[in-house]
Amino acid sequence: MSQADLTMHGHSTAGAMAEPTFSVPAKKMAMWLFIIADTATFAGCLVAYGFIRNATPNWPRPFHSITNVALMTFILLTSSLTMLIAVREAHAGDKPKAFRWIMITAVAGALFAILHIREWMNMIGEGATLFHNPWGTPLFSSCFFAITGLHLLHVTGGIIALIAVGIRYQGGRYKADDIEITGLYWHFVDLVWMFVVPLVYLLNLSH
Repeated sequence: MSQADLTMHGHSTAGAMAEPTFSVPAKKMAMWLFIIADTATFAGCLVAYGFIRNATPNWPRPFHSITNVALMTFILLTSSLTMLIAVREAHAGDKPKAFRWIMITAVAGALFAILHIREWMNMIGEGATLFHNPWGTPLFSSCFFAITGLHLLHVTGGIIALIAVGIRYQGGRYKADDIEITGLYWHFVDLVWMFVVPLVYLLNLSH
């Protein structure tokens, strides 16, 4: 085989071994598939809630203020920003800063969860349980605790994931791509909250 043939063969082999232009790493693809499936779950819950609300006369409007919800929303949106910074620092190779911003994001998520639980305690204090409330429509409590509880479960899972991934990243077991993948999940949790707030809270403000 001539030198030219060897050269052409080498180029063709290298081209065959090169990754496709639009390839996606397996872990990132798995996260996107999970997010798509979970989006369908939340969408189904919110659509069902909308049908129940419209079909129920005298649907309760127990919320008198949006101060707590606004604070929770601000904290969650801020945590998305800190997560973006963490991903940026991780890709820049600054491990200490990336770890610090990951922990800040986890703390913000924990603060959101605490405020959420405090709101639940206030609702329970007013007599609202999963199957009963003082406003005469038991389905309201069922929908409220089910939807917000599902979201809170995702936030709690995200906090645990942030801490675990952050510690392993600091120890050298995870890389910047793992931080980015965890960030995808966290941004998804924040995005879902943007649909929960208007449907569950703002539309149920007392007149």
